[in-house]
Amino acid sequence: MNIKMLTMGAMALAMMTCSALAGNTSALDDPAKMSPFFTDAGMKTLRSEADFKTAWMAMKPDEQKAVLKDCGDTTLNKAHADFCAMAKKMGG
Repeated sequence: MNIKMLTMGAMALAMMTCSALAGNTSALDDPAKMSPFFTDAGMKTLRSEADFKTAWMAMKPDEQKAVLKDCGDTTLNKAHADFCAMAKKMGG
């Protein structure tokens, strides 16, 4: 009986963790939104400041806010440090 309860508890915890992780999407990980800011398909090289500003201004204000919010997250910022630094310069 105890093993059944432990197993059921572990499964419930695993399902809750997976659903929480699946809902944690970032604007910074959306290739459709991010590709205009980079010169390469692998999104490693940022465009010039002028081109970055053009792409930034083409975004809707709510998208800009979402990006800046995600850049405020220390974990996401580490993965996108150069981009976030430029985005903060443009909008924050």
